[in-house]
Order: sequence, then structure tokens, then C-alpha cells
Amino acid sequence: MDGGASYNPRTVEEVFRDFKGRRAAMIKALTTDVEEFYKRCDPEKENLCLYGYPSEQWEVNLPAEEVPPELPEPALGINFARDGMQEKDWLSLVAVHSDTWLLAVAFYFGARFGFDKADRKRLFNMINDLPTIFEVVTGVAKKQTKEKSSVSNHSSNKSKSNSKRGSESQPKYPKAVVAKDEGEDGMEEEDDEEHGETLCGACGENYAADEFWICCDICEKWFHGKCVKITPARAEHIKQYKCPSCSNKRARP
Repeated sequence: MDGGASYNPRTVEEVFRDFKGRRAAMIKALTTDVEEFYKRCDPEKENLCLYGYPSEQWEVNLPAEEVPPELPEPALGINFARDGMQEKDWLSLVAVHSDTWLLAVAFYFGARFGFDKADRKRLFNMINDLPTIFEVVTGVAKKQTKEKSSVSNHSSNKSKSNSKRGSESQPKYPKAVVAKDEGEDGMEEEDDEEHGETLCGACGENYAADEFWICCDICEKWFHGKCVKITPARAEHIKQYKCPSCSNKRARP
């Protein structure tokens, strides 16, 4: 059994490569090779474990005999639960334990070879960018990908649409802007009437639906973007907008 004793990754990149190989192997066992995996997990046999190797090969075998083992051991007795639950639930359970084992192995190498805080964080972030085995086996990973794509497309379309409606184009605006937008979905005419009475705090001109406006989070006055030199793109990165007047007041001793 090649539990990885002869292979000792020493850098973050090497540990991550080891993680990906083992992960690919276990995903293969629980998806494309699931029939073979199911047969090998005979409940009549002793405690069995699912091992994944850096070579992307998997194996169902007895746990290591040495104590303590060279590497952390995966969950014992996965075969005993096989016939006591629905197959999809059993595979999901094995997937959860497999995710746990992969993290244990990765951070075992990290501890053994003295990874510092920055190395551990980088390793975790690299691992966290991949879907878990559980997410792959249960189909959650595909759903998340679709949702992200949908949200991205929706946000893009919303941004294009809202850019024509002035103040409503900024999802990251100060609270004052959000508060005025709440409850106004599908009520563009009322929105225009309400803002039609609003005057720019800089030039004193009326609100126009085809112009970009921004509201000061301090004094709650509205301004043409062009009057305060704020573009829609720049406004997206402003968490709290302060108009020039309020900014000057804060700057005074």
C-alpha cells in the first residue's frame, strides 16, 4: 500500500499538487468508478478505508498496521454502512470523510515541514478554490457554478439597464441611496416624479433620469456625477460617499 510514505512534498506547491492528485483519485472512485468501488466495499470484510494517491489512483484497503501511521488515516469501516443506507447517501458520507482526510494529510505535511502562517494560509486558499469531493459527488459544485454564472449575467444586465436610470445604477451606494430605492421596483414613473423635485447640491439643477446622480451619505444631498467628478465606475468602489462640502468639514481641525 502506497500510503505516501515514500513521497514527502516539502513546498506549498508540492503539497497542493499532492492534494489534487489524491482528490482526483477519490472523486474517480465515487463517480466514474463507483460500481467497482461499491463492489470492493464488502460489508462482510473487516474495517476498510478509501485511499487516494498522488498518482490519481485509488484503493480500498485495510488501515495501516504501524502505530502511529506514517500519514493520518482515512475513515475506518466505510464498508459497514454500505447496505444500511441509500447508495447516494452512503457515497455522500464517504465523500465528507474523504474531504476531511485530504485536509488532514495536507496540513500534516505543512506541520511536518514547518509551514508558517503565510504558507498555511496560501495552501488553504489554493485548496479552498477547488470544490470539495462532497460538492462534486452530490452535484452541488455544478449548481454553484450555474448560480455564479447566472448571478454574474444578471448583475451585468442589471448594471447595463440601471446605468440608464441615473441613481439606481450603483449597487454599492451609501445607505441613503439604497433607502430611497427600496420599494420602488417597477415604479419608474413614481421614481422620476420623486427625483424630479430633487436639485443638485452643486449646480442647483433638477434631477434627470438619463443622468448619473450620487447621494452624499453625510448630508444626504444629491449631486450630478459630473458636478462632483464621480463616474458610475468609480462609484461602484465607494462604500460611503462624502460630497466635497462634507469632506472639507471633516478635514478642518
